[in-house]
Amino acid sequence: MMIDLIKKAFYTGLGAAELTREKVEDLARELADKGKVSDSEIKKFVDEMLDKSQERKDQLLQQVEKVTEDVLKKMNLASRDDLDALEKRLAEKIQKSQEKSAGE
Repeated sequence: MMIDLIKKAFYTGLGAAELTREKVEDLARELADKGKVSDSEIKKFVDEMLDKSQERKDQLLQQVEKVTEDVLKKMNLASRDDLDALEKRLAEKIQKSQEKSAGE
């Protein structure tokens, strides 16, 4: 079926991450105008393509986050958690110092 062929071609491309509802609907309308697919197939096609697009976006985001995290670790930079822990320790030391000074 024509829809299956289009899906296979689409899935093999990286364009899945950049797919918008408008683009999918335009493609589906074009296929419908040519009499290649029914209205129910169009809706199913649009929903499936948008789901796949979102999945691909999520996968890319996870990959970017992982690479970024790895690079930051190699650069030996402090993480947000490291800075928060340091800030907490510093605040505790300041408080103890102030309490000690007030007691003298």
